[in-house]
Amino acid sequence: MSKRIVVFNHKGGVSKTTSVYNLGWMLAKKKRVLVVDADPQCNLSNLILGDDFESYYTNGSTKNQNIKDGVSAAFDAKPSPIVPIDCYSPERAGNLYLLAGHANLSEYDAALTFAQTSNNALSTLQNLPGAFSELLKLTEEKYDIDVTIIDLNPSLSSINQNLFLSSHGFILPTNPDPFSIMALDTLTNVLPRWMAWKNTSSPLFEDSAYPMLEGTPKFLGCLIQRFNIRKGKAAAPFRDNITEIKETISDKLFCKIQKSGMTLTSDQYGADFVESHYCLGEIPDFQGLLPKSYAAGVPVFELENSEIKEVGTVLEQLTTKRDRFNAQFEDISEKVDELINYA
Repeated sequence: MSKRIVVFNHKGGVSKTTSVYNLGWMLAKKKRVLVVDADPQCNLSNLILGDDFESYYTNGSTKNQNIKDGVSAAFDAKPSPIVPIDCYSPERAGNLYLLAGHANLSEYDAALTFAQTSNNALSTLQNLPGAFSELLKLTEEKYDIDVTIIDLNPSLSSINQNLFLSSHGFILPTNPDPFSIMALDTLTNVLPRWMAWKNTSSPLFEDSAYPMLEGTPKFLGCLIQRFNIRKGKAAAPFRDNITEIKETISDKLFCKIQKSGMTLTSDQYGADFVESHYCLGEIPDFQGLLPKSYAAGVPVFELENSEIKEVGTVLEQLTTKRDRFNAQFEDISEKVDELINYA
């Protein structure tokens, strides 16, 4: 069975989509990876589809191959079962598969909210809470997927709750500002509440055509991103916030979610990772590599020298940065792969 990881924070601007893109691409060097775009902004789909983005949603052969149409059989009460999606795979990442997003996915949020709070009073709604998990399962089976990584939108919607609880593990991306710390305070209360709902409500949907994924999602760590480097370390304005994020996660959030069974053991995390405050990586801004990455349609660590399109000292500086990002994402992907096997 494929292991599912959700990358989530209800605060915007913390590089959720970039994290899914980079982590998925790096893991796909060794495994078969499905990345799922569950954000109506469809930024992940845009990153992977590139110049084919618009045509994907207008071409007759692909326009219905997306997450919204994938669960429409359940949400629109169609007389047909959910079936797997035909996924797009980038030319330079043959083991990476995209379950594309849809701009109108949030239309299903109200129905899902009602289904998840009605205590199964209406039999017509009993298949909705398990619909997304069923679509993922069928698509994972179709492509023999090892790891699925889900990109959520920045909200506390029912769809986000559902997909979060349909995962085996979760990563919390942050950036070093006071609002990320406030968001972590909110998640400290929200995540255990979501888990309590699943524990209470799952038995109500056991007999549905699309059962919910069993088990409890486990915390796989945080990412701290989008800051500038000065003399080899985070610039002064960011350092205090980075320290506070780590302390908030290890001293507050971790303790609260641990009580809900949403953590691994200390031995599984490893002493060094616990000492790092469960931080998978501190990732600075990509700066000059980012527009070149967009132009080439690959992550910054995948850029060829010819795609950087510079010479001399500038090329040397950018290739050095590229190689550092490559080593960093290799380390992150190896740690995530290790931890998700315990979940």
